[in-house]
Amino acid sequence: MLRRILTSPLIALSALALMLVGTAPAVAANETLLYYDDSRAAEYTSAVASAVDVWNSAVDNVRLEPASEGQHAEILIIADDDWPRAHLGPVRPGGQVTVWMGRQGTTEGYDAVRIAAHELGHSLGLPDAKPGPCSSLMSGSTGGVDCTVSAPDDAERSRVEAAYGSGLAGQRTTDGRILVDRL
Repeated sequence: MLRRILTSPLIALSALALMLVGTAPAVAANETLLYYDDSRAAEYTSAVASAVDVWNSAVDNVRLEPASEGQHAEILIIADDDWPRAHLGPVRPGGQVTVWMGRQGTTEGYDAVRIAAHELGHSLGLPDAKPGPCSSLMSGSTGGVDCTVSAPDDAERSRVEAAYGSGLAGQRTTDGRILVDRL
């Protein structure tokens, strides 16, 4: 009798689970999934996509995915006419930070993919490392206009991994400061 009562709900749950598997990105057990909304990124959408690929290839504890229309996004990306800037994270699922892809940076000759990767780095909890060499993504504008390095260095990767790791180090919340990446 109990077996008959439980069989129908179990079949329904199994069917639901199979449907959901095809709609959600695969996420490792130790990976934090953050959604971004680049619908207001204007001409920077391809630079943002490239920067997201850079971060997704560089770190294991956090993954960035585009938000579906109407879905909450932890990272809002907006193009404007100011200087590039971002809220300092690390942002957590359900929270929200903003990245502004300020056109002044690209107008002055800085690489759009480097800017996007740098600003996403702020959202993931990395402060500026200025002055710094081009090899440091978080050196930002001090790397110079000819610098196109868009990948985090080993120390930057390690810091993001720690921010999204387990234990107390992985529980620090967004501090809400806006970091303007100007010399």
